[in-house]
Amino acid sequence: MSIRQSLPTEIRVSKDRRDVKFLWDDGQLLPISAELLRVMSTSAEVKGHNNAERRVIGGKRDVAIEAIEHVGNYAIKIQFSDGHHTGIYTWPYLRNLGEGFDNHLSNYLDSLEKSGLAR
Repeated sequence: MSIRQSLPTEIRVSKDRRDVKFLWDDGQLLPISAELLRVMSTSAEVKGHNNAERRVIGGKRDVAIEAIEHVGNYAIKIQFSDGHHTGIYTWPYLRNLGEGFDNHLSNYLDSLEKSGLAR
């Protein structure tokens, strides 16, 4: 038995480029801030090679999205205003970030505080 993967039907970057709204094929509209996308990047710079190596990245409150590029039919790659562009964001990962946005943001802010870093 296979489980059907939810897919975005529309990806809208806000005028100020500080957030992205994903409209999913089930009708859910899930916004994700550029800041959270940047600090939750799937790149080795952020996540390392395993969960123990994940880095807390501060100073990204004002990061903006410069470009979004499709990667096949399974993901996107985002170019940020700070030059970061190496993370690949799969549809399931983006759905998880959108559905759990408040929780992910809260965990990130807690990690910043514990690390002595600012947004």
